[in-house]
Amino acid sequence: MNKLFILVVLAAIAVSCSPKKEHIETQKSQVQDIIDKSIAFHKMGNLNNAQFSLTFRDIDYTYKNQNGMYEYTRTQTDSIGAIVVDRMNNETLIRTIDGNEADITEEKRAAYTRSVNSVIYFFRLPFGLNDPAVNKVYLGTTTIKGKAYHEIKVTFEQEGGGEDFDDVFLYWFDTEDYSMDYLAYLYHTDGGGMRFREAINSRRVNGMLVQDYVNLKPEDEKIDIMTIDELYNKGKLIELSRIINEKVIIK
Repeated sequence: MNKLFILVVLAAIAVSCSPKKEHIETQKSQVQDIIDKSIAFHKMGNLNNAQFSLTFRDIDYTYKNQNGMYEYTRTQTDSIGAIVVDRMNNETLIRTIDGNEADITEEKRAAYTRSVNSVIYFFRLPFGLNDPAVNKVYLGTTTIKGKAYHEIKVTFEQEGGGEDFDDVFLYWFDTEDYSMDYLAYLYHTDGGGMRFREAINSRRVNGMLVQDYVNLKPEDEKIDIMTIDELYNKGKLIELSRIINEKVIIK
């Protein structure tokens, strides 16, 4: 009797867990399909072996990636006319001033790394959403400006997720062509805050879709980020800036 009872209980648990497991697997497959279709629409599938350059706010950036071995650079002129170059790779970031390596603190190195990485990360979205440290959850469809979108929430594993692993991102993908038209994020570094970005000036450069953004925020940045698209639909977000990528060259 005891053995039979145990077998019945185990069978009941297996039956009850199976639909839940199937739902999770179905959701994972669905969200992965949306991301893959978006990357294909944006023509970003080759960014693991590619180079590009761009100018953002009068500062020049370059990107080179060969099978996961990357090098990003940022070049700018400081207030006294010196050429400052930040060169970042898989291991570290080195700053040079007029060709001479600068002695910087680890705190500044981390700040420069975040700054360089941020520009590159946002420029190549949605490509980075297939990184191993990314956790993706499908939230269903929603409507923004009268148009249907797939909504996906992204969080990061602590291992491999960088300093910003506890940030939360939301992405909205057109249900027809899978373009990534909107994104929002909650961040904790540099004082923290919340942003919402609307893609503008979409154009193709060497086949790849390049977008600029209107950068907005809620009046109260302590709101639940899950409601930020509702505030956008109601016109209740404040424009902070424009993210304009110029002189884009993709090889």
